Amino acid sequence: MTASRPGGTITIAGQEVSRLGFGTMRLTGHGTWGEPEIRTRALSVLRQAVHTHGITHIDTADAYGPHTAEELIREALYPYPAELLIATKVGMARPAPNAWVPHGHPVYLRSCVEASLRRLRVERLELCYLHRIDPEVPTADQLGTLRALQDEGKIGRIGLSKVKPEDIRLAAKDITVAAVQNVLNVEDRHDPAVELCRDLGIPYVPYRPLGAGALARDGGVLSPLH
Repeated sequence: MTASRPGGTITIAGQEVSRLGFGTMRLTGHGTWGEPEIRTRALSVLRQAVHTHGITHIDTADAYGPHTAEELIREALYPYPAELLIATKVGMARPAPNAWVPHGHPVYLRSCVEASLRRLRVERLELCYLHRIDPEVPTADQLGTLRALQDEGKIGRIGLSKVKPEDIRLAAKDITVAAVQNVLNVEDRHDPAVELCRDLGIPYVPYRPLGAGALARDGGVLSPLH
């Protein structure tokens, strides 16, 4: 590990991590589906991010692949460095490449958490996001399932992904929101959730900071990830 952290540090889920994190969605195959074209390269990128560049915040989801990204993380980095925070997400079904369907049924959410624990080979998901709020299932049921898993010691902290301020306020009545992950970059730069998270002291984790690579190709200049 390097002594300094990329972008400095920030505290997320009670752990001080590098302000610049590493998202694993692009490590999978085309359409965020299946294996990467060159598996050894994906494993090497993960190892370099952590062991060479000092990144201590890895973001993933059971839906990436599905399952592929979590399996790559385990293969590349297990046993994990003590300072590494692996955040994953549950609650999204993948019927086909490029297809994403929120699935917040309590039985499904529980099965997702149990499977992620096995794939990542950990006893607890230190930070687990609800990948999307499923409009077909009462939000209280979705959050209640994650809170129950937290009470059982299978989840450390609970986060929310792609949410509006009203979603955060509602969720905060049932859980302690450990982090919010929404899209934010120089093109999508206005998210009202940023101000609410600031006011409530909730870490805000912008995803797609390079616009799925388009902004990097266009020469966009961005702030650190978190």
